[in-house]
Amino acid sequence: MTATTTAPGALDPKGATSAAAAGAPAIDPAHLAASLPLDEKVALLTGAATWTLRSIPEIGMRTMTVSDGPIGVRGTGEDGLASAQLPAPSATAATWDVDLQARLGSLMAAEARRKGVDVILAPVVNLQRSPVGGRHFECLSEDPLLTARLAVAFIDAIQAGGIAACVKHFIGNETETDRTSYLSRIDERTLREVYLAPFEAVVDAGVWTIMAAYNGLTRDGVEATSTAHEPLLSGILKGEWQFDGVVISDWLATKTAVEPAIAGLDLVMPGPGGPWADGLLSAVESGLVPESAIDDKVARIIRLADRVGALSGIVGETLPFDGTGATDDPAGDDVVALLTDAAARSTVVLRNHGGLLPVDPALRGRIALIGHNAVQPFTQGGGSAFVTPPHVSMPIDALRTAFPDAAVDLLRGGATTLRAPLAPAELLTTPTGEPGVLVEHLDETGEVIGSHLLPDAEALWFPIDDDDVASVRLTTDLRLTRPGRHLIDLGPVGAHRVLVDGVERSASQHVVGAEVILDSSYANPEHVETAIDADESRDVRIEVDAQVIDGESYGRFVRLHFRHLEPSPSVEEEIEQAVAAARQADLAVVVVGTNSETESEGWDRPDLQLPGRQNELVRRVAEANPATVVVVNAGAPVLLPWLDEVAAVLWWWLPGQEAGKSLAAVLTGAIEPSGRLPWTLPASEADVPVPHGIPVDGVIDYAERLDVGHRGWDRLERTPAREFGYGLGYAEWAYRGLELVDAASGTDFAEHDAFVTARVTVENTSARDGREVVQVYLSVDIAPDATASDAARPVRWLAGFAVVDVAAGGTATLDIPIARRSFETWATDAATWTLPEATYRVQAGRSSRDLRLEAVQTVAG
Repeated sequence: MTATTTAPGALDPKGATSAAAAGAPAIDPAHLAASLPLDEKVALLTGAATWTLRSIPEIGMRTMTVSDGPIGVRGTGEDGLASAQLPAPSATAATWDVDLQARLGSLMAAEARRKGVDVILAPVVNLQRSPVGGRHFECLSEDPLLTARLAVAFIDAIQAGGIAACVKHFIGNETETDRTSYLSRIDERTLREVYLAPFEAVVDAGVWTIMAAYNGLTRDGVEATSTAHEPLLSGILKGEWQFDGVVISDWLATKTAVEPAIAGLDLVMPGPGGPWADGLLSAVESGLVPESAIDDKVARIIRLADRVGALSGIVGETLPFDGTGATDDPAGDDVVALLTDAAARSTVVLRNHGGLLPVDPALRGRIALIGHNAVQPFTQGGGSAFVTPPHVSMPIDALRTAFPDAAVDLLRGGATTLRAPLAPAELLTTPTGEPGVLVEHLDETGEVIGSHLLPDAEALWFPIDDDDVASVRLTTDLRLTRPGRHLIDLGPVGAHRVLVDGVERSASQHVVGAEVILDSSYANPEHVETAIDADESRDVRIEVDAQVIDGESYGRFVRLHFRHLEPSPSVEEEIEQAVAAARQADLAVVVVGTNSETESEGWDRPDLQLPGRQNELVRRVAEANPATVVVVNAGAPVLLPWLDEVAAVLWWWLPGQEAGKSLAAVLTGAIEPSGRLPWTLPASEADVPVPHGIPVDGVIDYAERLDVGHRGWDRLERTPAREFGYGLGYAEWAYRGLELVDAASGTDFAEHDAFVTARVTVENTSARDGREVVQVYLSVDIAPDATASDAARPVRWLAGFAVVDVAAGGTATLDIPIARRSFETWATDAATWTLPEATYRVQAGRSSRDLRLEAVQTVAG
């Protein structure tokens, strides 16, 4: 069997146009572009609105709509439709399964059609350089090869459905701290071999759009933002790689007219307005920007329109996503089955001492399901990837269904969030006695010029369309129904005045703008806490004057966080309750993890600690009940100091809408948790090769060079808690043989021309069917007199992989192609790829440090 597959319906490497695919005469984008008046051409290069492009009725081109991804297709937010919520990319990457990535890509394409979307802003192929990166969960892997292979399969399937993928963020965008202003300093060899590698792979596969990042890059003496970096955009991307698609700016990333236009940026988002709407036409007319550059940009957008069907008016069509049906319902049986399988297969078995897992579904007695994340599973990270799912399968419901003969008790074991929950709608009343929050519109003098009602605290993020409204006053009475200490938590964004029962609690004259979107502070503002002791039920008057924020192309809006914590047991009391329940149970399942305050676009984590007292909770529960399974609900690494002390540990990721179903399937063994870590799990923060990505004087220096992720751990000879590629699964495996054969033998893999094929034979030595992820690594012995270039090569690097299902007691032989590029290095002085003469060790095994077979490949000069 072969180790890799091409996604169903994969496109021609450069992406055939829809007209050509349909048998119609191919259009000539360059001719159409040249036929348009200059002002219309320039206008096309800025978005029409936040999520839409301009139309050109003269040539039959309708508007195109873009949407955030990659955890789902949100759409414009105006259709009110729920979105199928996938597991986070760091989760699906743990499957190492290109076929699954293709199925998920097909689902995304079908969802886009259902929502009238033409371009999905996904996937993210930036690497997980540091484990504290805020968007770590949204990236696929710390490894460039694994990232590239999975991204290509995902993109091929999306574009086979007639929807464009927009790969992001080009380039050096691995950090959220000061993300709109820092420069990434990456040497040329590292840039080529590591950070450009996934982008090169997706361009070679025919991706239709690429997003230029917020940050800048210093390269070859050129320091420029990513939207205005001519050597990158015109030199490498469009010149050397011959990318024929559209380069889109990240939202509000473009600041000037001339430099980005010359550099190779094609489309400024969002619109209307912006630097190109204001100054590009005059720059062309004055000769600062050649009209030929404008024609090229317009031709690329027309080519995109043809590829997604925007020249033929096709939109909103529902297409099959996996060959078995259509997704007109994100909660339909096919979607639920796919997303359950994806989340379960992503799950990584980190420990299974004594074979505690899987658990017999006929278990009788009691199961104690414990943890804040068991009560409220963290299914997706924060930021632009966020979608509203049709439902979330809850662990308590799923476990009660999966274990029908057991009593399943649910205990929180203490809160892990710093913030209180949103104020419940049923406790809010306006001064006139109506449910909800009264919003009065104020002009610049403070006079009331209008009003409206909001139903609940979730609605306290709303647009203001009237330009005469300068601020608003929000008023509501919060009913305190329980005696004891209540906490009222208010988080206004921008200039404000907060009163609680007539007492001013906070005031600020600091007016904010669109920067609160770019740095995500709108989602995580400073908060004002007020503790109130109540002897009996009573109302508390909440009044907040808040500015109207001018979000530029995002529109004008108001944002207020309004939270309320009722009197409740202390964390200590909740832990004691959980331990008591575990002591009486036949099985304890403790779900620990991160939350929306921890993992999000817009900020990096300060450390790798689990929030709250979760480590204490795990140890005390495990002491009370040796039959304890710990489930880690996090998208990025956290420290697990008890990892080798408890019976069983599962890494459950951010599992998406089918969270509970997938957990039940894994615990019972209905679906094997066959995930393998796509990144390295640290045992200590002090050991992490790249502990943070904080800019120094505005610059992030990629000083580790080629040694990203597991390569850095190997270089520094440090021992992680679990290495890259690790995962036990439920089967046991023996590696029986490794043979290196001619690349043409039995393989259809063609990326960069396969150089050699590793033929690996594995045996499932267990009594149950299983899935194995066979990994192949390269290394080369460095001689004492080696050149600096040779010495810089990683100690070991991933060169290929394959997923295989094998019946109990069975064997399988896999052909795993190793691309020529895996052997090559970038020669900076010669500006080309070279194939160094050397004797390479080819090793196959279960992880980067569990390598069981070895062969030698000699590369002659």
